[in-house]
Amino acid sequence: MASLDWSQCPAVESVPGKRSGAWVFRDTRTPVSVVFDNLEAGATVGELMDWFQVTREQVAAVLQFAARSLDAPTAVQPPAQMVDAHTLR
Repeated sequence: MASLDWSQCPAVESVPGKRSGAWVFRDTRTPVSVVFDNLEAGATVGELMDWFQVTREQVAAVLQFAARSLDAPTAVQPPAQMVDAHTLR
């Protein structure tokens, strides 16, 4: 899976020296990854808001950005080398 270009999401920022340049919610030190890690573990959006002091709008923007990226066309790369199936015996 290709990584997302988070620079296109207005709810986040990457600042050198802040969390080692990781993508964080704008004006916070909260990494974007906490959304996905905690939702995967069963947390609710409300819990994320309480635990990490982010807004519902921030969480929604990150989730919508990630969801929209799944709709983007991907470039199909040709195989590095074509192999004739008869040579695999």
